[in-house]
Amino acid sequence: MSRLQRFWLHLAVALTAITGIVFAVMKYLMKPSDEFAVVNHPLQPHMLAAHVVIAPILVFLLGWTFSNHMLPRLRFGDGTNKRTGIAALALIAPMTLSAYLLQISTNDTLRAAMAWAHGISSAVFVLAYLIHLIIGRSKA
Repeated sequence: MSRLQRFWLHLAVALTAITGIVFAVMKYLMKPSDEFAVVNHPLQPHMLAAHVVIAPILVFLLGWTFSNHMLPRLRFGDGTNKRTGIAALALIAPMTLSAYLLQISTNDTLRAAMAWAHGISSAVFVLAYLIHLIIGRSKA
């Protein structure tokens, strides 16, 4: 993986995670000061918009690094950091699919299920990604 790919991938993961976490805190943990408010925090819609704009860039960057990092490591890697890489790789599809279904679902039950699926798969992806980075740096 080139330095350029590494930089953009780390930045996209960080920005997507930060905007997602901040949005989730605003939506689920804050209470509106006005009982008639539609959102819990005035910046909540902007955090969601930022997350929805940045996340497809992350998906693009994951695809960009697949052919020259993920796939070769799966085929020919020495196995030193393979478990966390496979864990992160396995979570890309559920994280991405649940995000898209969350945006287009109109059924409240499906929307709630996709919100849970997206939150859990995204949190575990970020955790696996961070552990993958830490182990990779300690082995280098």
